[in-house]
Amino acid sequence: MVDLEDIKQTVGEVLQLGSRIDDFSRDTILLGNIPEFDSLAVVNLMTALEEKFDIYFDDDEVNGEVFASLGSLQDFVSMKLSG
Repeated sequence: MVDLEDIKQTVGEVLQLGSRIDDFSRDTILLGNIPEFDSLAVVNLMTALEEKFDIYFDDDEVNGEVFASLGSLQDFVSMKLSG
């Protein structure tokens, strides 16, 4: 499983959250909870994750469930890395 800290770091950088990211946990809700997390941020985050982890988001995989929380995003990236 990919380290949650790696996901947090990427989310924090893309959204420019600064030290706010330090308080985030697996259960932190992303969609609808973070004002900076809009549709453009989703695209930028996908690109950053693809580059960082050498994965690819298929169009049919991109949905609200993947980006619902930090944990769901971690689980998705882990799944992509495992195969």
